[in-house]
Amino acid sequence: VFWCFMSFVYHPYRPDPKELDTLLAEVTLINSRAELYLRFFRRRVTADFEVQYQEEDQRKEKLTELDRLVRTCGLSLCVQELTGDYILMEEYFLREMIMKAVSMDIMEEGSLTSSMVDDVFFILKKCIKRAMSSSNVDLVCAMLNHATTILESDFCEVLYSRLRQGFPSGFLDFTQAVNLMQSTIQQRKIASESTEDTKTAFLTTLNNAEACCENILLLKTSLEDECARHFPQAGEQGKAKLESCLSDLASLSHRFKNLLQEGLAELDSSAIKPQVKPWVATFHSFSHNISEEEFTNYEANDPFIENFVVNLQSLLDSFKGSLSPTIYDQLISHLTNQVTHQLERAVMKTVFNRLGGLQFDKELRSLVGYLTSVTQWTIRDKFARLTQMATILNMERVGEILDYWGQNSGPLTWRLTPAEVRQVLALRVDFRSEDINRLKL
Repeated sequence: VFWCFMSFVYHPYRPDPKELDTLLAEVTLINSRAELYLRFFRRRVTADFEVQYQEEDQRKEKLTELDRLVRTCGLSLCVQELTGDYILMEEYFLREMIMKAVSMDIMEEGSLTSSMVDDVFFILKKCIKRAMSSSNVDLVCAMLNHATTILESDFCEVLYSRLRQGFPSGFLDFTQAVNLMQSTIQQRKIASESTEDTKTAFLTTLNNAEACCENILLLKTSLEDECARHFPQAGEQGKAKLESCLSDLASLSHRFKNLLQEGLAELDSSAIKPQVKPWVATFHSFSHNISEEEFTNYEANDPFIENFVVNLQSLLDSFKGSLSPTIYDQLISHLTNQVTHQLERAVMKTVFNRLGGLQFDKELRSLVGYLTSVTQWTIRDKFARLTQMATILNMERVGEILDYWGQNSGPLTWRLTPAEVRQVLALRVDFRSEDINRLKL
């Protein structure tokens, strides 16, 4: 086995990782047997020293000589050399197999993640558990460090590269639209399929990143149990080494979380904001300085919020089946941020009377109710500023704000500054600017 292993280490060509699999298992077995023998030898000699040397100082001196002998004996030196080459080839095996899993990546029907996630973590667990079977703490720590590095530098980069391709927004400028109209039907079909493939790949990568976060933590927990089983007699230093390496592995989950957040930010800027902004802009198309008759008509057939909610539902439906529930909720959170931001800007450019303020309050309640119904997360807090705007726009007189401000606010925490409160009051066509300016906020 030793000479076969050496031929792989120093072979001028790259060996097939599959051919190394059995050989690596044999090397860990050799290492395990050597460790077992050396522990047996040390234990028997130590027991003899306990009987032969009664003086503590003399016994410690002999034990020190024994440790030196064990560390420098021919068997130990041979195992150390073999271990160094094993680590080199196990790292090669791990990297090559992970890249092979990436190259063979496929989307399985009914699955939100692609095949490479399960394959990569199966390979990781296999290699680390094989290293543990050697009963060598240093070897296990080396493999844990290599696994962490390969996950961070190689596999994480694969996911980043897929996210860098971006999410197709589906929006065309005038030149692109003309070119598309002039293209053939077949070309349009190909372009459509390509766009859908890019969208699917992007969303799958988000799911993969989330799955990696979970799998890393599960792997750490599993390996902690394996370490406790394989190294029950490891010293404090050995346990500290293992714990440190496992912690480094677990910390990688933050890297994948950051990757997920970057992907969601790209989705926000490419797919959510370009859609939400023009939808909210239609708020200006409907007057909020309305009569009793108009208010009654709006009550039966709201001109803004009904279409707005339908558009939001259509947008969310296009993602719901392609994202995990957790990522879907995060997407709704991003959507809600965009809606509130754009709607605040739209409100500050609109004029209201009392009935218009009441109409806006009803629209806002309908919007909050809809978004609350489609997510498990709490989103009402994101509407705090808009809710306070609606409250101000519903007031009968300017001075009524003082009933809710300062010491009279009670449990209410105002998210609007005094200057913003005055700006919102100024949106009411029936409130005089002199009265607003006289307010002491």
